[in-house]
Amino acid sequence: ILTASVSGAYSPQCNLCYCWIMGDEVKKIHTIEYAGDEFLKVNTASGHTLTVDVKSGRRAAPGPLELFITGLASCTAADVISILLKKREKVTAYRVEVHTERREEHPRSFTKIELTHIVEGHNVAPEAVARAIDLSTNKYCSAVSTVRPTAEVVTKYQIVESNRAPESAP
Repeated sequence: ILTASVSGAYSPQCNLCYCWIMGDEVKKIHTIEYAGDEFLKVNTASGHTLTVDVKSGRRAAPGPLELFITGLASCTAADVISILLKKREKVTAYRVEVHTERREEHPRSFTKIELTHIVEGHNVAPEAVARAIDLSTNKYCSAVSTVRPTAEVVTKYQIVESNRAPESAP
């Protein structure tokens, strides 16, 4: 049995996840359990449960690196769309497409992550899109900040004029 020391005290009061009390602060943690047949059951700190497929080639559920990259893309996407809507840009649709490159040898870490932001809207200012992406990738997105020391992060954008009605700003 391998035991690790953690400073803090276990708190049974949190019914959504395992928690550790660190001084006055409660730290929520994620738990991952083996569910059999090369599936993992993940309980997130926010109380959500999902299945991860770790059997190569089966693809019955997202794999660990797939979740990692979609988490990173979701992090920057949340920043960018929020900034664009706050700037009152007339965005009707938005998505991020991700292309990755990995090392051939183990560990097969990411060497390049290319994020293409596709903004559809009415007279969306290219300067606003470029600034929103810059703020996300260089200031706000913790996921991009985490991989930047080991992977090249490239951002691009496309603006498409739309026929749809714009989303309203928050």
